[in-house]
Amino acid sequence: MISVVVPIYGCQGCMHELCSRIQQTMAHMSMNYEILLINDASPDQSWGTIQQLSEENPHIRGFDLSRNFGQHRAITAGLDLTRGDYVVVMDCDLQDQPEEIEKLYNKALEGYEVVFATRVVRQDGFFKRLSSKLFYKVYDYLTDRSSDYTIANFSICSRNVIDSYRKMREQNRFFPLFIKWMGFKTTSIPVEHSKRSEGKSSYNLKKMVTLATDVIISQSNKPLRLSIQFGFLISLGSFLYGMYLIFKYFFLAQPIPGWTSVMVSLYFIGGLIFFNFGVLGLYLGKVFNETKGRPLYIIRDVTNDQERDEVIG
Repeated sequence: MISVVVPIYGCQGCMHELCSRIQQTMAHMSMNYEILLINDASPDQSWGTIQQLSEENPHIRGFDLSRNFGQHRAITAGLDLTRGDYVVVMDCDLQDQPEEIEKLYNKALEGYEVVFATRVVRQDGFFKRLSSKLFYKVYDYLTDRSSDYTIANFSICSRNVIDSYRKMREQNRFFPLFIKWMGFKTTSIPVEHSKRSEGKSSYNLKKMVTLATDVIISQSNKPLRLSIQFGFLISLGSFLYGMYLIFKYFFLAQPIPGWTSVMVSLYFIGGLIFFNFGVLGLYLGKVFNETKGRPLYIIRDVTNDQERDEVIG
């Protein structure tokens, strides 16, 4: 059986088409399947649509999160509830085309435990493509890894991979990076990427910066080491400049500039100190969040009474 996990946010109008195309793809593949629609507190009437779809198709399972926990926690909720031998993760806006699932599955049958979809020709806007490239450039530098910005969430994973993923309960989550970190036999294949069929991405600049900061801090301590190195260079520069001033005063008999240079140096050093404290504070904040041990998500409702008893009870 194949499980298809779809986090839902702001795409009510395309859910009927999404589920219909997944159903047709599974029928063509002659596969048993389930579709898990995880409503991440979508601002439209998505939950009502999910309930309707689940009544029409017993293969559809709907889960309503109590608030907006974010896309990657919604994915985690879906993965925790899957039953399939293979699990597909895809977005809800039809940029990930359901017909490409067959390609991913056939590639997995060659012996791969993870197969990612590569969006060779991305149908995103210029800002989205640019920000994605910049994020992975910075991420690769700070984590000493090599990433492919054309890869996102669209993928298929074996049951063993999903069971291993479920053991990782960090608060800061990023699905594709977690999967790659585990080190299972992984490959990627090119797929056709479509334009967004409805609405616009909820990832504005602020959210993208926040996500990038959280992911980098949760995956690497290199920013701390860089701040130490930078502080050492500033101290070395200050020492050398001080020696130059001493030489200038005693050997060249030249007067030393007054308060201006002193105040500029104080403000500069003070700014660096506050910057380093800020970096350290981010790490301490993440440690604080992890120690609280709160659940990654809370399910408010499901689409049938039997599952309600199993999941919520």
